[in-house]
Order: sequence, then structure tokens, then C-alpha cells
Amino acid sequence: MTPDARTEILARVRGASRGAPADSVRRELAGLGSAPAADPPAADLATAFLANVLRNRGTVDCARNRSEAVKAVGDYLYRQLRSQRLVAGNDPNLAAMPWRDSGLLPRFGELEPGAPAALSYARLGVAETGAVVTFTGKGNPAANNLLPAYHIVLVASDTVVPTMEEAWQWIGEEMAATGRPRGINFIAGPSSTADIEGQLVYGAHGPHSWHVILMGEEVPADALERARAIAGP
Repeated sequence: MTPDARTEILARVRGASRGAPADSVRRELAGLGSAPAADPPAADLATAFLANVLRNRGTVDCARNRSEAVKAVGDYLYRQLRSQRLVAGNDPNLAAMPWRDSGLLPRFGELEPGAPAALSYARLGVAETGAVVTFTGKGNPAANNLLPAYHIVLVASDTVVPTMEEAWQWIGEEMAATGRPRGINFIAGPSSTADIEGQLVYGAHGPHSWHVILMGEEVPADALERARAIAGP
């Protein structure tokens, strides 16, 4: 594209945007509507969320209460690393967990170089995509989400929402009430990238293992089994 052609195109765009009345733009946007949400893989939110986490190359576990949750964290660390080393953010939801019930005492703060595993607390789970939503800041350092080889996320079952639209609505209401966080992360699987030949590699730029623990008495007893059957091998 020549410089003159580029200048002419940009001038047309600017002219069109300046000449469009605001009410006309609003009508056009309203006329677009919104795309329908994807059909959930299961009728209940917990099973649908777990199934989509598995489809995203994550691993999952369920816990009925906080004691079971800390045990699930300890069991995962031992299976993967034969270790109890863990870094957790200073989120009050994590600090209040009964860690001694599992013989595990995390170091609270930001991940340091060489630390293999970190635990985050998700504000939401999104059943439609299998994503978790974290607010980053002093209490939940972004490094804990992005840098460990093994990333563990705790999600309360009563914070799982059906769709992305409902997630953003909740986020907007929460920011109106408590202020804007440092960052908002939607995480839907371990880190992945592909080369020019389409060869997919996991963990090149972040966690290669992503483990989600869904905590709450509302989770059906067979949710994990059904989610694995839906997700397949």
C-alpha cells in the first residue's frame, strides 16, 4: 500500500466516524444482537465446568470442604513432584485454609525463581469455556498464575457461572463495588504455543500443568466421573 493510499483510507474512516450520529451507532450496535452461547456438555454447571477444564488439557479434582481441598492440593503435589513445596498468594481465602490438616504449609507471597508450584484462588469459574477468572494484585501476584511449572487453582463451586457474558457482568458489578483490580486473568488451560508447522507445545511460556480443584458441597458426587466420560481420553 502506498503512503497516499493509506492516507486516503484513514481519512475516509475518520470522516465516516465523525459523521455518524451517536444514536445511529447505538441502533446499529443493538441490531447486531449477541451470539448464542455454546451448548453446555452437561446439564449441571459443575460437571460442565469440569468437562471443559479437561478438554482444555487441565486436570481436575473435587473437594466437599476446605479440609478436603488442602488434602487434594497436598496429594497433587506429591503425585507430581514428590514434594510439599508450594507458593500461594496472600488472598484471605487461601490464608484461611486449614493447611496443617494436610501437613502442608505454603509460603505466602510471590513466586520466586525455581519454585515449581503455585496456588491461586479463582474469583469465578466459567462453565461455557472451562476458564477460571483471577484478579491479580498484591494479594494475588500475576507471577503465581503465569510462571510456575505447576499451577493449581482453587474454585468455589458457588462461583461457577454458565457463560462468559455472565462472568463479565459479575466482574463489572464487582469492580463497581470494590474498585478495579491490577489485572484480570482468564485462564483456560496450561501454557501452549505452536510453531510454523502447527506443532503444539505445552509449557513453553508458562505452566505446563494446570490443576483445578472445585470445592463445595453442591458438586454432585458423580460430577468428576461424568466429566471425564464427557471429555474423553
